Amino acid sequence: MPTVILRQRRIIVDGRPALLLAGEVHYFRLARADWADRLDRLAECGCDTVATYVPWLWHELPDRTVDLTGRTHEQRDLAGFLDLAHRRGLRVVVRPGPFIMAEVKNEGIPYRVYDDHPHLLPTTWDGAPIPTRTIDYLAPEFLAAADHWYAEVMPAIAERLAPRGGPVVAVQLDNEIGMLSWVTNSPDLTDGLCADLARWAVDRYGKDEAAGRAGADPADAAAWAGALRTPAEDHTLAVHDDLGRYMRDRYRRYVAALRASAERHGITGVPFLVNVHGTEGGRGRTFPIGISQLAESYRGQPQLTSGSDYYLGDLTVANVADLYVSNAFLAATHGADQPLTCLEFEAGNGDYGEDLSTLYPPEAIDLKTRLCVAQGNRLLNLYLFAGGHNPPLAEPVGDGNDRIAFTGERHGFAAPVGPEGQLNPTYAAATRALHAVRGVADLLADGDEEHDGFALGFVPDHYLTEYHHPASTARAAQIAELERFRGMGSRDVLARALLLAGCSFPAVDLHTSGPSGWPETLVLASAPTLGRDAQGRLVEHLRGGGRLLLHGPLPVREHDGTPCTLLADALGLRPDGWLEGGPHYFPSVVGRDWAAGPAEVRVGYAQLFAGSGDRLLTEVGSGRVCGAEVSVGAGRAVVIAADYPCHLDFWRAALDRLGIRPRLRHDADHPGLVLTSTVDRSGQRLLHLVNVAPSPVEFTLRHRDEPVLAGRRLRVGARTGLMLPVGVRVGPATLVESSCEVVSRTGSEVVLRPTQDEDVAVFATDRAVRADRGEVAVANGRTTVTVRAPGDLIRVTLT
Repeated sequence: MPTVILRQRRIIVDGRPALLLAGEVHYFRLARADWADRLDRLAECGCDTVATYVPWLWHELPDRTVDLTGRTHEQRDLAGFLDLAHRRGLRVVVRPGPFIMAEVKNEGIPYRVYDDHPHLLPTTWDGAPIPTRTIDYLAPEFLAAADHWYAEVMPAIAERLAPRGGPVVAVQLDNEIGMLSWVTNSPDLTDGLCADLARWAVDRYGKDEAAGRAGADPADAAAWAGALRTPAEDHTLAVHDDLGRYMRDRYRRYVAALRASAERHGITGVPFLVNVHGTEGGRGRTFPIGISQLAESYRGQPQLTSGSDYYLGDLTVANVADLYVSNAFLAATHGADQPLTCLEFEAGNGDYGEDLSTLYPPEAIDLKTRLCVAQGNRLLNLYLFAGGHNPPLAEPVGDGNDRIAFTGERHGFAAPVGPEGQLNPTYAAATRALHAVRGVADLLADGDEEHDGFALGFVPDHYLTEYHHPASTARAAQIAELERFRGMGSRDVLARALLLAGCSFPAVDLHTSGPSGWPETLVLASAPTLGRDAQGRLVEHLRGGGRLLLHGPLPVREHDGTPCTLLADALGLRPDGWLEGGPHYFPSVVGRDWAAGPAEVRVGYAQLFAGSGDRLLTEVGSGRVCGAEVSVGAGRAVVIAADYPCHLDFWRAALDRLGIRPRLRHDADHPGLVLTSTVDRSGQRLLHLVNVAPSPVEFTLRHRDEPVLAGRRLRVGARTGLMLPVGVRVGPATLVESSCEVVSRTGSEVVLRPTQDEDVAVFATDRAVRADRGEVAVANGRTTVTVRAPGDLIRVTLT
């Protein structure tokens, strides 16, 4: 029977790396007669896996029995749906909650859980009730109820695990843990949680320091809870800091409890998944909040990995770095065996409200798919793939529709396959994207992204911003400051410039890794708040000969407000003024040496500083320094303390100064082309070219200073992408390089898709090469197939 394990950031199915292309189909929203059609549509689209939630609210009946076989309603036949998927040759990812969201009422929790235990609905700031239907995750009564649900549902899943001959290859634990409290700014602050946080704080700091941080004695339950629910302003930063750190540990314990329950009830031999929430408004700026909340829940856990929830809409120059950096930050929190996955990969047209206020261009799914697989995602789950209809609740509650979800009778109207089975334009786009990926799935399943010798620093504590007491001005100011500077840099320029300048890069977690595990050069979006440990690691990195590109204000304090200038002191720089752009002042900077540009550059802010180092940027109005190059021990740092625009030549020069040159370089006249490459363990490579610009780009390409395709010009159409093979085996031959994409490889035959007005495919082989169209020429031990009429696929056979 096939085994499913996580190893070396791959999903290994029956001993071989696998790329799982999935789509979400909710059996409970479809008549049984429609299941086969939706699964067939899924397979035709290019998927080999189906994913589904399993709503506790739907399967538990008013008499508290559980129906998983359809004895009371055909749409409760989970077992039948899983068996049908198996007969259709599909793998399955099962997502049985307890919380599932999916627009289901109570997020999937039965009403009787709230009726039986009304105290499980937490209080929050100032003792107010929370505005959502979340529950105190670690309350004993809830854990017992969740374990009862798992005792019912997990055996049905366990019978169908892949190692037992079934289709199930992974099981997700809960859904978007901590999301509801974050998006409503209503942290769970029950009496039980406050008491548990007191224990945690005493264990971490000792009784006296814990009391000093909160302004209350942790042994006085009432005073302690009051200090957490309504923080005093002089303690607010420490209270918020501790609340965020404690919640990380709380979520870790919750995931561990769910896993232990699932394993008790038969789930062994397949990976567990934890999904990470956080995109908002078509952007990924807040996605790392979800990583910050949940990383302790999955980091390094055996046979468990995280999965992203990406709702980014279209992919353009505005947000392409959001997706790239989100993948990089998520990977930075994984252990050596944990692959990237995407458990909710937005696939629809964006008309979620049926008001036609939004329609995403269909090609967005192609662009996002290409970028995610290039960064090593081993599972993509198109969400939502097929719509349906919400069945009535087994017991009416008088809420206006008495159905299981709040979206009305119809659900999933933006999905590629609509509620009645109709296709919208995203279905064809998804089909093109997945079939392009399927042609090189083996190379992607076993390939790793290559990088350019530097990493982007990830500071999870910069994203401990999910909660803020409404009356706390200090906390509001701290969050606003962090939101401005963290992650991708002010105005997102740093990450966007790195990516559009042709670089590809990983991220490193500054909290859990040290300089010994970093590349020689680190790039960091800095903020005035940065923890002592992170600052100390950066100093160690520099003194050990490392290099640093620091963009943003110099750090001056820790997250709890304690002053800390370790990094600034090591750099020999002292903050000495701040100029903010506004209605009456327009700061501009001028560069010198490699930072010199053709003119003054307008910036939104400039932090002025005094100290040593070579002057790079000067604020024009004051004549003061806001950018410098500094030696620290054996290392070197470039500090840019102004929001310099996304001038790609400037940022390329900054990297070059620190010894970084992109391995893939192009000469396109206009920005928008994203370049990276993947290589498998046998050296087979794919060059990934993704054009997110609204116009085509033409260019020549070099790889490690060698011309690609003998320097011929390539064209990538507006908002399209290419995956070009380099050194890919085809039977006894090697496809040295080609301007075509690979459609399939079987034995001694390869099918290629032309992409240019004139395409070439170069083979190294001593066999005869035949092509069903085009010209075949042999020279210098290479056989070149040239096709000058784009259109049909090219079938090349070695004889």
